Amino acid sequence: MNANPLAAYRETRVKTASPAQLVVMLYDEALKQCDIAVDYLEQDVKKHPGNIEKVNAALGKAQDIITELMASLDFEAGGDIAQNLFSLYVWFGRELLEANLAKDAMRVVSVRRMLAELRGAWAEAASKVQSGSAAPVGVNIAG
Repeated sequence: MNANPLAAYRETRVKTASPAQLVVMLYDEALKQCDIAVDYLEQDVKKHPGNIEKVNAALGKAQDIITELMASLDFEAGGDIAQNLFSLYVWFGRELLEANLAKDAMRVVSVRRMLAELRGAWAEAASKVQSGSAAPVGVNIAG
């Protein structure tokens, strides 16, 4: 029996999710990490030097998630859509790196806005797949 019920719930949720739902979960976590970074950046890292490490950690996690999204792309099935997503993910990663170096909250907000739009599209696709009316293309997440 798992001592942490929340961890057990999360593990079960991931194990039972469809590939499209997993992508939505990745977007959710990337959005959360961007929000954390923006919150700390807006507190002014000069007045709160300890926030620098928190910003670095949150943006590092967001970049790791974007790397995972890049790795999940299926270029054969996804064609131009997968290629366009890849280009966006590269840009997101570069922007988050630059935002972290410059401690620029607006760059993070810009990436977050686009991630939110993509998350909405994936959530819609996931719900259609779940209802059996469509199948997402361009993603390959091993279970």
